[in-house]
Amino acid sequence: MTVRKKQTQVRLEPEILAAGKDAAAARGLDFNRYVERLIIEDTTGARAAGMDAAQRLIDQHGAFLDDLEQQFDASYARPQPGAAA
Repeated sequence: MTVRKKQTQVRLEPEILAAGKDAAAARGLDFNRYVERLIIEDTTGARAAGMDAAQRLIDQHGAFLDDLEQQFDASYARPQPGAAA
């Protein structure tokens, strides 16, 4: 069974369109598929579920992640051997 898609027009500011195309390309999607996916995620609750899961991760492990980030940043703050002072 072939699903027939409907065509629509959307007017966007040039910088928003460019950002959307860049985001689509970064995900390996064409712009139409990217917009379609955003709508599906938003209307099915998938986006909210993902955001809830991310918030739970931060709530449960935020201190560990902060400490890890500080350690990572500190490694770049120290002069590296052979680096110009």
